[in-house]
Amino acid sequence: MVYILNIETATKNCSVSISKDGETVLCKEIAELGYSHAEKLHVFIEELLIETNLKYTDLNAIAVSQGPGSYTGLRIGISAAKGLCYALDIPLIALDTLAILAAQVHIEEGLIIPMIDARRMEVYSAVFDAHHQKIIETQAEIITADSFKEYTETIYFIGDSTIKCKEVLTNSNFIFKEEIKYPSSKEMSLLSFEKYIKKDFVNVAYFEPLYLKDFIATTPKKQL
Repeated sequence: MVYILNIETATKNCSVSISKDGETVLCKEIAELGYSHAEKLHVFIEELLIETNLKYTDLNAIAVSQGPGSYTGLRIGISAAKGLCYALDIPLIALDTLAILAAQVHIEEGLIIPMIDARRMEVYSAVFDAHHQKIIETQAEIITADSFKEYTETIYFIGDSTIKCKEVLTNSNFIFKEEIKYPSSKEMSLLSFEKYIKKDFVNVAYFEPLYLKDFIATTPKKQL
């Protein structure tokens, strides 16, 4: 049996789950307007272990959402994950935040575009096919009326940017699933188990979140 603690703190959703052989055993999460990750994360972990009758030493690995997302949220989640891996001498698994979000959509055909809010009309996004395979890598971009017009397939948009983006993305093949807002550790269970089986681990000492720091939007200067 493989027990993995999954930590997702890349957005306003502070989410933690324990999985057994790729299936979620129990999940605790809360999404608040103000980030409560620092207060809730370790409490959730302790509660999960108590309610599942597990000990820290029963865990085989820790999986953490690597970003992109909130700078503060990612630092809190990854710091906790690293600390546990050091203390327990178990491997660290890093998962793509947008892949975790995309895993909530189940379709037979079309594309899935998860978007995490940056600010104003800026988002972090990637493109996945119906089998949840990433076909366009993660990028930071400013959404305009011309965004994603090159796609003729049905596109399912998810994430906490859908409300603001649907005002400018008006193509008939665009579908906004506003009920899917944040990534959750529940969707990390299978993803982390698959990486565990492959021994696809990251170096605990050197692993860093994916911030996409290079993306800095500026306001065009006025013409004199």
